[in-house]
Amino acid sequence: MQSYRKLLPSASALFVFEAAGRHENFTRAAAELGMTQAAVSYAVRTLEAQLGVPLFNRSHRAVELTEAGARFHADVSAGLARIQKSAEAMRVKGRETNVTLSASTAFASMWMLPRIPKLREDLPDIDLRIQTSVRDLDLEEEGIPLGIRGGDPSGWPEYHAALLAKEVVTAVASPAFIDQNGLPQSPSELARLRLIHLDEPVREACDWKEWFQSAGVSYQPHSRPLAINDYVLVIQAALAGQGVALGWQHLLESQLSSGALLPVTSHTYHTGGAFYVVWPRSRELSMPAQRVRDWLLAQGG
Repeated sequence: MQSYRKLLPSASALFVFEAAGRHENFTRAAAELGMTQAAVSYAVRTLEAQLGVPLFNRSHRAVELTEAGARFHADVSAGLARIQKSAEAMRVKGRETNVTLSASTAFASMWMLPRIPKLREDLPDIDLRIQTSVRDLDLEEEGIPLGIRGGDPSGWPEYHAALLAKEVVTAVASPAFIDQNGLPQSPSELARLRLIHLDEPVREACDWKEWFQSAGVSYQPHSRPLAINDYVLVIQAALAGQGVALGWQHLLESQLSSGALLPVTSHTYHTGGAFYVVWPRSRELSMPAQRVRDWLLAQGG
């Protein structure tokens, strides 16, 4: 197949023809393009020679597009308009400094907010906007470039997905609760303590039954368990000494490292799942969004 360069007229000739055809006046086209009238006339004649057809009917003081010239002008104008629109969109995208990240409230408050000072230090020119929701948003429909999702990427064929953190769940409680109730010697003993349940409204999440099953323990909840539908509040209840909570390790790094929360057994459940940074396959990420994505992945290790 021949290259476009051999098949198509030069870009400059097309620009001249578009202006000349729009004005149907070589002098006005020359003034718009910053050329002489003679240069416009020469460019049009050269284009006609390349195409093998006349594009203008010429009279003493006027020019008019021929039938073939009018058809060609419509195509050239449409093509140049699309190129202009695409170029402008890329220029706008290159100037954008706002990046929106969709995430759960738990991820936003427990993973992201502690890292905001680091983000500002590393990416001082980017304004990150975090949009939280009880469900995973449709990033394409919402016009959001980046999101955090837990689960299996094979279920999201419309997204690229990059691993942020594996899903590792342990049982945690405050030092005050442990002082009052002691450390259980096994997961089965833990089942007799006061447990805080996450009643997740939309997203699927590991629960106590699944966690105990991973430890080889059959678990039946108490008749009146403490159940909360917001994971941030679950952890606030655990910090307040109200019971033992399931702790997703990637969310509780600061609480575990500071000793505000402590593991209550040696059993840790590796679910086989993970959390990912996702972005739509349907559109290219802006440069700022790419930088935020890469920063998130670096933070996740």
